[in-house]
Amino acid sequence: MFSHKQVWGAIDTIAERYGFSASGLARKAGLDPTSFNPSKRTSADGRPRWPTLESLSRVLEASGASVDEFTELLAGRRGEKPRLRTLPLLGLAQAGQGGFFDDSGFPAGAGWEAVEVPGVTDATAYALEITGESMLPLYREGDRIIVSPEATVRKGDRVVVKTTDGQVMAKIMQRQTARTVELASLNPEHPTKVIDLRDVDWMARIIWASQ
Repeated sequence: MFSHKQVWGAIDTIAERYGFSASGLARKAGLDPTSFNPSKRTSADGRPRWPTLESLSRVLEASGASVDEFTELLAGRRGEKPRLRTLPLLGLAQAGQGGFFDDSGFPAGAGWEAVEVPGVTDATAYALEITGESMLPLYREGDRIIVSPEATVRKGDRVVVKTTDGQVMAKIMQRQTARTVELASLNPEHPTKVIDLRDVDWMARIIWASQ
């Protein structure tokens, strides 16, 4: 059995390792920024508050830390900070041009740079750098998203979609039928798109993003 102190200590270590404050990690995980503040770890009557399993899952996804790493921290074994992994990197604006992906959405051809990221174990993953403001407020210009062409895409997942006419966009997959896919915009000023599947070149799930 793990103690209340061990669980919160593991979260704090994950935040520190991957360059977040406690509030920054909570925000990146899609939680209230105060969720991990020390004042929120105990209730008004003094009883300990525990993070939910869902919030822990979001922490691992947001930081890029693995379950094994978190378990090691719970057991009190800090070990070494995981080594950075080098991934192919491409600017999102370039991704719509020809020659950078194969028919399945995997990186191909020349023109890719390289970036080191923590905690990514997916051998097929690659990175895209955000340009412009169309993906505010979630992604800002210069942010880097890690994309997996092999990861299963489910309702509510953040995805990158490339259409047959060369558009590349980061969206939220809201619904998919036998003929269409419904994509909600990250920016509330942009409407939801319904795209015929015949017009989708490929769709890949976003598995991590830089702060």
